[in-house]
Amino acid sequence: MIQDVNIHTHARVGHVSLDRPKALHALTLDMCHAMSAALSEWAGDEAVEAVVLDHAEGRGFCAGGDIGMLRDSALNDGGVSGRKFFHDEYQLNHQLFTYDKPVVAFMDGITMGGGVGIALPCKYRVATENTRFAMPETGIGLFPDVGGGWHLSRLQGRLGQFLALTGAQLDGAECLWAGIATHYIPSEKLAEAKARIIEHPGRIAGILSDLAETPPEARIAGNLDRIHRHFASDSFEDIIASLEADDGEWAAKELATLRGKSPQTCKVALRQLANAKDFTDFADNMRQEYRIASRVITRPDFAEGVRAVIVDKTGDPAWNPATPEGVSEELLDSIFAPLPEGEEWVPLTT
Repeated sequence: MIQDVNIHTHARVGHVSLDRPKALHALTLDMCHAMSAALSEWAGDEAVEAVVLDHAEGRGFCAGGDIGMLRDSALNDGGVSGRKFFHDEYQLNHQLFTYDKPVVAFMDGITMGGGVGIALPCKYRVATENTRFAMPETGIGLFPDVGGGWHLSRLQGRLGQFLALTGAQLDGAECLWAGIATHYIPSEKLAEAKARIIEHPGRIAGILSDLAETPPEARIAGNLDRIHRHFASDSFEDIIASLEADDGEWAAKELATLRGKSPQTCKVALRQLANAKDFTDFADNMRQEYRIASRVITRPDFAEGVRAVIVDKTGDPAWNPATPEGVSEELLDSIFAPLPEGEEWVPLTT
């Protein structure tokens, strides 16, 4: 056990509880390693039938990864420690995706970036009135990683592209409507849900269904037609042009949002999702994302985006390239290219 994650068993259920509340439970490398080790141990333990994944306290389920460490790596060690973090975090994402025993993720709070990466691979994903789901990486010059290419590209229509580009936040009701969550349960019932799962780990589906409630109306559903129409293209320039041609309030708002995002990240995300929707093996998706991550971490937009949004909080990132037209196909090709032999991402071996 490490300080930032509590790992234990209750009868026949393994329990991983993120416990880094001051950082909204953002994942560190040590946390990823501890979680992977526990999952590996429980995978071979017949006494453990299921796993519960939640957070100990506070507003976050998991707000992402250790962004401060990643920026420090980009600025000071050429991205070496950052690439190590991505590599091993992605192994945890893949381990959860391929896990033989049911895992229940309770997304009761902020679920962004790295939190999405550990929640969405789980068989059961519980949203509440506190859930705030987003992949906000276009705002910091990264990209929607941790399996985002796979998960977002499989949402209905062009919803995944919209979420990837805008970083829009979804509440719990919207997560259930979109298929991101499997159940919507009020937070006041979560303790009962966990207690009943511990008592009857073979009845998880029935327990969650019994406690689930009908959520409020999903607000984003009313904008689905606009999303499908304006975000139909895999060309970022086409999306911008489509929004510009619409004099409606919604289009103007989304256009303003996109103009504040990293053009490089937006173009990376569109290609990433276009490729990922055709993958049949989650490992292929993670291999693609590691290629991207290993390169964008040391490109100008990442350090600058984190500075503007998280470090200085000035909200004025100077993107480089500054325009969509400045992000060439050759640059994208270099970001997506295979890595040298021996440097590609590989799944965790047990």
